[in-house]
Amino acid sequence: MARPPDIHIDDLANPVLPEAVRTMNDVSAEEAGRRVPLDEASLFAEASERAGGLTDFGPDDFREGLGVLLPALETEADLSLMGRLSARGQIVRLLSNRLLVEAAIARHPEALERPIERPVLIVGLPRTGTSHLHNLLSVHPELRFLPYWEATEPVPLPGETAEPGPRAERAQAGLDQGGQLTPHQQAMHELDAWTPHEEIGFLLMAFACSNFATMFRAPSYTEWYCRRDHTPAYAYTKRVLQLVSFLRDGGKRWVLKSPMHLENIGPLLRIYPDARFVMTFRDPARVVLSLAYMTAYNRRLTARRVDPIEISRLVEEMNRHRLAAAVRDAGLVPADQLQRVHFDAYMKDPIEAARRVLEFAGLDASDATLDRLRRYQDEHPRGKLGRVVYRYEDVGLDPESIRAGAREYMETFGVAREAD
Repeated sequence: MARPPDIHIDDLANPVLPEAVRTMNDVSAEEAGRRVPLDEASLFAEASERAGGLTDFGPDDFREGLGVLLPALETEADLSLMGRLSARGQIVRLLSNRLLVEAAIARHPEALERPIERPVLIVGLPRTGTSHLHNLLSVHPELRFLPYWEATEPVPLPGETAEPGPRAERAQAGLDQGGQLTPHQQAMHELDAWTPHEEIGFLLMAFACSNFATMFRAPSYTEWYCRRDHTPAYAYTKRVLQLVSFLRDGGKRWVLKSPMHLENIGPLLRIYPDARFVMTFRDPARVVLSLAYMTAYNRRLTARRVDPIEISRLVEEMNRHRLAAAVRDAGLVPADQLQRVHFDAYMKDPIEAARRVLEFAGLDASDATLDRLRRYQDEHPRGKLGRVVYRYEDVGLDPESIRAGAREYMETFGVAREAD
């Protein structure tokens, strides 16, 4: 099969959107605010209505992050009308998820007795092969993963059965809708309703998640996120994992993955003291470039204007925060609970890297199991939708400056530089 042509994204700063979307967004910020309010009272009321009148949102610590996020959306994010609709829809879904989770726990308090034992935690910067490795490991018959639909809606809506059909359909519809506006997103990160996904959806439900800092222009939220201890958010995530383990496939070990784990090694160890950490490494210059492109490309979904240069500065700032935390905290993980995976070695032989991870985690790595992984890899070749071409100059980045700021990280962990 011939390789698809390379993809050049030339409209980062001036997104080309469908005429219907441009027309919808062509209203003043004041009018958009009147049409789509983002006040706490109306959000809570709609979430309660969506959840059938429920009112128990669970542990109250989520209110701090939400209380920082909402003013940032109003005063900093420069939201388009589509952006306000997206923000409101997402927040209502997250709040209603909380209501439904608490109602399910009230019906089944024994769910919180479910142990989350020796989870395999993939911990690394975005764009370091974490998703590819996560997908490979999720093929293993002894491991339990979160499909995208379950990460976005862990509990069915009132009147629905526990079958995943309606939730999977909603998840896929949302991805398809976004794909009409960001058609190259799948080439950057292939995803459908059943793809293994991050438990970041549960961290979003705690309103303590770095994704809010990249989805929206929200510097005050970013500052709050970077200085906050997120142990309560991880405790909440475990609460939801215990529930979904009780509801479906409860006897397996979890394989979990999220970029924000890298700056939260301490909270992870407090919540999952017997976890197996798989830490991935890659040249930070390539990471920042790729993530800056992805963030700028997706910002068209929410913002009236997109500034790739400002977004690159945000990505660099978040990257420095993560790398400093990794250098500071990686030593907290006991040596027998930590496995390192370098991007260059992983790309040369993903199956061999996965085999070492499986053996490290005490999981079956027989030839039969590795054949399953090979079949998955053959059916999901990298770049099958095209290779996105990333250029430093398009987003105002200097690779040597990024590496200079990450020198301690690269030296501490022996991270090799890649060709520019």
